[in-house]
Amino acid sequence: MEFQAMVAHETDSGIALIRETVNDDFHGPGDVTIKVHYSGANYKDGLAITPKGGVIREYPLIPGIDLTGEVVTSGNPDFAPGDLVVAHGYELGVSHHGGYTEYAKVPAEWVVKLEGLTPREAAAIGTAGFTAAMSVQALLDHGLTPAAGPVLVTGATGGVGSVAVDILSGLGFEVVASTGKIGAGELLETLGAASVIGRLPAAGEKLRPLGKAQWAAAVDSVGGQSLAHILSTIKYGGAAAVSGLTGGPELPTTVMPFILRGVSLLGIDSAHMPIAARRELWARLGKDLKPAHLSLLENYAPITEAESVLRSILEGTHSGRTVLGVAGEF
Repeated sequence: MEFQAMVAHETDSGIALIRETVNDDFHGPGDVTIKVHYSGANYKDGLAITPKGGVIREYPLIPGIDLTGEVVTSGNPDFAPGDLVVAHGYELGVSHHGGYTEYAKVPAEWVVKLEGLTPREAAAIGTAGFTAAMSVQALLDHGLTPAAGPVLVTGATGGVGSVAVDILSGLGFEVVASTGKIGAGELLETLGAASVIGRLPAAGEKLRPLGKAQWAAAVDSVGGQSLAHILSTIKYGGAAAVSGLTGGPELPTTVMPFILRGVSLLGIDSAHMPIAARRELWARLGKDLKPAHLSLLENYAPITEAESVLRSILEGTHSGRTVLGVAGEF
């Protein structure tokens, strides 16, 4: 069987994302074949088409670290033709061909049946939204309740941040959304943010080992100085769920927030979350954790425009979640 795919190739001038006709021999190992309806545009996908991006291990490869669609064939009894599914993480779009293709073949232990979500809704959530849900769940497991006080969300217009604002507000939390994008306040307030502030720390503000305690908890996808500032301003016993490093990988902080305020730093990694826990959380995303404003968060583009969307993410001009339509778009 021949089908269309967007394939990343390493060239003398950089990484090129090229539309190609491929066949079954191009597929990697896997016992579930999926007709892809949608994939997503993620920061990690952007790195996949960046020279020395550190994501793809060997070219050529089909990018796309998440996908949704319909099972076509299955060698595993847990899945049958017609099942609507989502797959993301593990080696998908990294060392195993990803979602920028009409048909994907993946191991059954990477696949989740959809409950309470359409393939398009699941794609709108995607890897970034799932990471947001993981962050919220980690804070809930830590004991966070709405009565504890405001929850800060940084990078609030990004994929992780915007979904986190939506989920937290739906659970009754007072959400403070931090963003550097001028004009994003109306959208964030519609998503449920009680207030919108600029980037942290503010320009010219000095990082302190301990600042004024303000937040019961935080969902942070920025890292760097922003995370250092957040840790110094979290209330006693609070926690920060951390999943990103757009502000840099270094953390210029001290042990003081941890030993004087009992603050916890909760690392969030969606790529290798065990499949049983992954399936359980996706089930909740179709129920009590379902974002209420997915239609507002979602941008749509055909898969053939993936490269331009990914460039906008890398340049920091992108907001929300972009769903890349695959079925019918090649």
